[in-house]
Amino acid sequence: QVQLVESGGGLVQPGGSLRLSCAASGSAFSSYAMGWYRQAPGKQRELVARISSGGSTNYADSVKGRFTISRDNAKNTAYLQMNSLKPEDTAVYYCKATRSAYYYWGQGTQVTVSS
Repeated sequence: QVQLVESGGGLVQPGGSLRLSCAASGSAFSSYAMGWYRQAPGKQRELVARISSGGSTNYADSVKGRFTISRDNAKNTAYLQMNSLKPEDTAVYYCKATRSAYYYWGQGTQVTVSS
């Protein structure tokens, strides 16, 4: 069992930056792939970025070059650094831990990009 708690969301102006954190409790964090997803009002949840247990990363085309996913296994935490934010990045951001057939979601954190 893994419990995930996101933090770091908020209101930011276009062009600004935020860093989201996803703190995990439970065992074997390093064995889980970690993903950040987002869901805007009226839209489906979509993958933003993912990092494997081995550190390989992949990103949605819409965030490549602006967002960076990372993990600190010693702290049981995954991060999403978001730079050059745009209004279309506004959404609730969720982290997800996946290992084999098992997956766990956090409760989400709101990111609003607006002037």
